[in-house]
Amino acid sequence: MSDVRTVRVELGDRSYPVVVGRGARHELPSLIPNGSRRVAIVTQESIPAVLIPAFAGRDVHRFVIGDGEDHKSLSTIEELMRGFSRAGLTRTDCVVGVGGGLVTDVAGFAAASYHRGIPVAHVATTLLAMVDAAIGGKTGVNIPEGKNLVGAFWQPCAVACDTDALDTLPESESRCGRGEMAKYHFIVREDLSTQSLEERIAACVRIKAEVVAGDERESGRRALLNYGHTLAHAIEVNSGWTIAHGEAVAIGLVFAAHLAHVLGRIDDRRVADHYAVVKDTYGLSTALPKDLDDDALIESMKRDKKALSSLTFVLDSRDGLEVIEGIDEAKIRDALKAHRGYGVSS
Repeated sequence: MSDVRTVRVELGDRSYPVVVGRGARHELPSLIPNGSRRVAIVTQESIPAVLIPAFAGRDVHRFVIGDGEDHKSLSTIEELMRGFSRAGLTRTDCVVGVGGGLVTDVAGFAAASYHRGIPVAHVATTLLAMVDAAIGGKTGVNIPEGKNLVGAFWQPCAVACDTDALDTLPESESRCGRGEMAKYHFIVREDLSTQSLEERIAACVRIKAEVVAGDERESGRRALLNYGHTLAHAIEVNSGWTIAHGEAVAIGLVFAAHLAHVLGRIDDRRVADHYAVVKDTYGLSTALPKDLDDDALIESMKRDKKALSSLTFVLDSRDGLEVIEGIDEAKIRDALKAHRGYGVSS
């Protein structure tokens, strides 16, 4: 398997490998703790069985969760943990999430909560999970008031980004992952689009691994990984989850550029750069849905997990991305207006 690349997330004695490439899932059984006699596979019916690794010599239990953000919930976590208990899982056993970002978030949070924490590993089967959701240890579920408002930091023991899985995905899932990939262009200010897909995935993993290693619990630089996400989460909630995460992030990226422009942090050319990367390089829509009300979006953004005491955004500048607190609501409304009117002839 010479085409498989390995990137390490360096966290001292909790460091772990991320293997990227075709067939990467076959590496996972050798990477989970040797003492794990039982393995709880958390997956979905839509995930092809061929993508689930074979754990020879271990007692394997399969748990299927529902598709869609409605199933990214505390009730799903309770159902999983009760299943773990019935299966006899102990603190030395292992949970393995096989699926996209929803699965890795749910499996990770369930593992973090059961017995106050048992090992977890992931097989990422979507582009979004490979470049973002499965890496870094942030786990969580939604509540009606917002996305990912309940969760825990719980690092996996290994992650396999198996690009075989990408052959099975519809174009909508590819768009979702491309929204997150676009974000990395702005974090490192580099054009990643000339690389092969496997190289680009590995590059995104390396970028995220470096950030996570320096700020595991999002007290500083790690917040930059949420670029575009403040509006994106509000879009997801207010659209009733009909707009996929990565597609919402794509819209959130260009909105963040408009907000930075309104605040005098970047010029017109830099705003245009955001549209060029998101729309031209990654082929994603940048339009804010007309049926989403500005008041509702702002209320949701106030509940964002970065908003410690005021409206908070990750914004671009001449020196790169920064976390900016205390943004006046009127400026956000101005940016929403500029976003909705961008490129529209008067």
